[in-house]
Amino acid sequence: MIEITESAQEYLVELLSKQEARTDIRIFITDPGTPMAETCIAYCKPGEEQATDEKFDYTGFAAWIDERSKPFLAEAIVDFAKDKMGGQLTIKAPNAKVPRVADDSPIEDRINYILHSQVNPGLAAHGGMVNLVEVVDEEIAVLQFGGGCQGCGMVDMTLKDGVEKTLLEQLPQLKAVRDVTDHSVTENAYY
Repeated sequence: MIEITESAQEYLVELLSKQEARTDIRIFITDPGTPMAETCIAYCKPGEEQATDEKFDYTGFAAWIDERSKPFLAEAIVDFAKDKMGGQLTIKAPNAKVPRVADDSPIEDRINYILHSQVNPGLAAHGGMVNLVEVVDEEIAVLQFGGGCQGCGMVDMTLKDGVEKTLLEQLPQLKAVRDVTDHSVTENAYY
């Protein structure tokens, strides 16, 4: 799943030894499967790990991997490169923004994949985008438009004839798509 190089392990042992109490690390991705995805390593004191996290033991510390982030951390590498300024810890997660989505992937991942690979490229021509806010009852996708789509007079057509049609065709378990965007803000709207 995720590789922590020897140099990164040595660096982390040294870094974690400076903490007052036993501290491990937790690796996770915020907004996984979207263009806003960020791969993170954080301190993880006892009790701060999530119930669904998976623990990996290393010499001198443990790494807790967020369950939701696992598919997006495939082929990820944590490395430490020494330099004149001391060095830098890096995380490379090539699947963080565009995951390998399968039929058994969570519905949120499949919706995000469709939005970011098929819908948003078309909306970008007008300076717009759409993001998933949440999925309600496993059958209603709640979306929010931004950029040129926010406040655009054609957003209803874009939602019904474009976004909703695309999502419902490809994900038959969805029953509806809802828009929670405040379209009264028209400063950057595309006309």
